[in-house]
Amino acid sequence: MKIIIAAFLLLLCFMAKAESISSPSGNITLEFSINERGIPTYQVTYKGIPVIKPSTLGIELNEENSLMDSFRINNTSTSTFDETWEPVWGENSHIRNRYNELFVELEKPSNGRFMNLRFRVYDDGVGFRYEFPSQQYLPYFVVKKEHTQFAMTGDHTAWWIPGDYDTQEYDYTESKLSEIRSLLSGAVDGNLSQSIFSSTGVQTSLQMKTAEGLYINLHEAALVDYSCMHLVLDDKNFVFTSQLTPDAQGNMAYMQTPCRTPWRTVMVSDDARDILASNLILNLNEPCKYKDTSWIKPVKYIGVWWEMIAGGKPWAYTWDVPSVRLGETDYNKVKPNGQHPANNENVKKYIDFAAKHGFDQVLVEGWNIGWEDWFGHSKDYVFDFVTPYPDFDIKMLNEYAQSKGVKLMMHHETSASIRNYERHMEAAYQLMNDYGYNAVKSGYVGNMIPRGEHHYGQWLNNHYLYAVTEAAKHHIMVNAHEAVRPTGLCRTYPNLIGNESARGTEYEAFSGNKPFHTTVLPFTRLQGGPMDYTPGIFEMDMSKLNPNSKSHVNSTLARQLALYVTMYSPLQMAADIPENYERFMDAFQFIKDVPVDWDESKYLEAEPGRYIVVARKAKGSNNWFIGCTSGEEGHLSTLKLDFLDNDKKYIATVYEDGKDAHYRNNPQSYGIRKGIVTAKSVLKMKAVAGGGYAISIIEITDKTVLRGLKNLK
Repeated sequence: MKIIIAAFLLLLCFMAKAESISSPSGNITLEFSINERGIPTYQVTYKGIPVIKPSTLGIELNEENSLMDSFRINNTSTSTFDETWEPVWGENSHIRNRYNELFVELEKPSNGRFMNLRFRVYDDGVGFRYEFPSQQYLPYFVVKKEHTQFAMTGDHTAWWIPGDYDTQEYDYTESKLSEIRSLLSGAVDGNLSQSIFSSTGVQTSLQMKTAEGLYINLHEAALVDYSCMHLVLDDKNFVFTSQLTPDAQGNMAYMQTPCRTPWRTVMVSDDARDILASNLILNLNEPCKYKDTSWIKPVKYIGVWWEMIAGGKPWAYTWDVPSVRLGETDYNKVKPNGQHPANNENVKKYIDFAAKHGFDQVLVEGWNIGWEDWFGHSKDYVFDFVTPYPDFDIKMLNEYAQSKGVKLMMHHETSASIRNYERHMEAAYQLMNDYGYNAVKSGYVGNMIPRGEHHYGQWLNNHYLYAVTEAAKHHIMVNAHEAVRPTGLCRTYPNLIGNESARGTEYEAFSGNKPFHTTVLPFTRLQGGPMDYTPGIFEMDMSKLNPNSKSHVNSTLARQLALYVTMYSPLQMAADIPENYERFMDAFQFIKDVPVDWDESKYLEAEPGRYIVVARKAKGSNNWFIGCTSGEEGHLSTLKLDFLDNDKKYIATVYEDGKDAHYRNNPQSYGIRKGIVTAKSVLKMKAVAGGGYAISIIEITDKTVLRGLKNLK
């Protein structure tokens, strides 16, 4: 009898009363409980509608005593938080961080181990994480698998890319959840490093839409000292389970208490614009770690890059050296190939163009020795990041640039040899200081060294952050390509000014991007931070740059302008070559005018995979800029400009698709018109298939400019 009573009491402990907490507005409610097996469980509703059905939580350890079940609740507590903070740069000059929190303290009586769960419920979504206090019976542990579930309520429409431990550079697929399995193999195309892990695996940020019109987004925030999370779908029950990136031994993370995981996030709204405007990911990150941020500045740049990517020119200096040994190979004794773009004369041309048109910096790739055998050989000592080729006078070019008010942007391609980069990092950053560089584009192309590690595992994630924090000691901003996708760490470390971590413009010169690509990325990849997408391509026919290429940019010229507004980044490149801009200087004016830092952003119209229209107010001014990107169907807009100041007049310059424009057969057809607008103005706009429009709205301070201008409609 005593045994029965004890078992009953233990069951009562496990079946503890559910705890509920709602967002400040009351629209989102999270309910937590532990089930009859002592497994932590949560569910989420939006305006009373189920969003996440009961879903279990747990951590499987690389030992017997996993943190999966048989928990009891020792204590729960709630709190509220409300602050407004100012980012160093961003879409808005002020961000409100307001949430209600539920903190659950769990114990596993069988082994005396403790695990806590922290839930924060915002008006735009939910964030939760696992926390492990300092404890006697769990000082260290190895994560074998994280069992975080997201149980969907039905067969939602999703915009997804295949789950991969080494690349995010895939085109998006739009499908029902039930179709992912049949479509996944066809969604995988070639990359220089890839590791597909499941026939139903997808990556976050994952955007979905329910049949009832709810928009749901799954992601993570504050990815620090842990492995990147992907999702595997049980497509019979529509339940996603977390899938962490393993290390070379197959383990997911090595932990020492006290410690915590990144946040797991669920955004939800019945308005797609709310997903784009959400600051949930940023708010779940820690405040800025730097006392002085005056050296961190948004950047608009051009670069010696597209003529290699699209034009087929080499990064390498010579064809004579099939095997480079740094410190031994004498480049002064080899024959130059005569095609190397990172040469003094060509770089000076870019510097002159940047100075003439008001660009901040010039990126130069292929400036340093070692490109002759940089890829495909699993080479450890591949670059030294300090020694230029003979045709690149680093001192002269930096002095020339600075004399014209321009900086050069450094390029550090690591060829995924991480030990080599870290052994040279201090000298490389010091060289930048010596010559006045303040920004670096780093790259991680290829399979990782240490061999067997993946791009998104705990070891590499720690490296990426190490590179950023070491750069900060030298007042250097970092734009990392092929690194792990952002999770809002730019709030904490704002010198992380950009990332690639998705399929960018460079693929337009290869196999192309789907026309709807830029209507999806702001819902997915950009949720965690800005992307160095490299827009601004004016010549869509790649054979004009490289006769051997048959590639085509799937965009109109007008949409390329719009991307400077719709694809938010404090780091924006005018990616085409100067000669192509000189052919369309009237359109190029918008790229010259558009800022890269903002006081306010308003998402006017949005539907994933179809269209996005956003208006942004330039930092420290009353000027606004609007951009629209559309998919295959095009888009008609009725824009109310009621966000303008009521007592002011503005000159609006509209850059729009021509009536006969089409992304495939007539992409360079565009029109420009100008007129007067006020807060009462309503503009009728049309974007064609794969097209868009861009509008600059400049406050009138000199009434003489009104002569000859009419009200714009």
